[in-house]
Amino acid sequence: MTQEMLLHKIDRLLALYRSGRLGGEIMPEDRNPHLPKESAENYLYFTLPMALNYQRSSYALWEGALKTWEDPETRFVFDPAECLLRGFDAVQAALTKYKVALQKQKQTEIWLKLCETFITRFDGDIRCLFDLLGNDVDRIRCFMQVENKKLFPYLSGTKLCNYWLYVILQYTDRRYQNPEALTVAPDTHVCKATHRLGMITDEELQSSAVQQIVIARWQEALKGTAYVPIHVHTPLWLWSRSGFIDLE
Repeated sequence: MTQEMLLHKIDRLLALYRSGRLGGEIMPEDRNPHLPKESAENYLYFTLPMALNYQRSSYALWEGALKTWEDPETRFVFDPAECLLRGFDAVQAALTKYKVALQKQKQTEIWLKLCETFITRFDGDIRCLFDLLGNDVDRIRCFMQVENKKLFPYLSGTKLCNYWLYVILQYTDRRYQNPEALTVAPDTHVCKATHRLGMITDEELQSSAVQQIVIARWQEALKGTAYVPIHVHTPLWLWSRSGFIDLE
């Protein structure tokens, strides 16, 4: 397939998305307490649950996160210092009450490790990470995925890190100096949609390296065009969830 043919399909996909035919009027992260966009609390709200967003319904995760925030008995889990003060058992009980954590032991450990990282490295304020690295997408990814991977369990993963950076852009006041460096977040839906477009083979879709392959294909396909990969992430995700509406 030529780049011209692919761009025609992308144009059609984006037109369907903008017209609402792919759904998406309410995205998973839209279920939030609508905190001030610039606040430290808002950044933490969109950061901590993200690390538990794998192999599950995103809608269910963020619905549980909102219930956890709205409950005075469980809201403390969004405060890293309070989590470390109260300890494992209290955090586990709060995270499982509304099914934010489905794997009671592992996901509580992930949450607490992130809290520890945020306290020890950023004084509990994740905004400091962005400030420290000059709002540079490439530097942030390198810091989290290469230099300090163990400090950011799951959040540093190929899929989650990219999608988290996108969510921060959408739901906070943060602006990156190089937003074009944001890639698609290659979750199952995005990988399937990329395959449906003919950009990866059957074998590549089943490969353990499919996430990196999908990222590379989109970067290559859109090079020199008016689009950057993050423009197509949500339309691809919704297109897959909708059962691949005909693009012709």
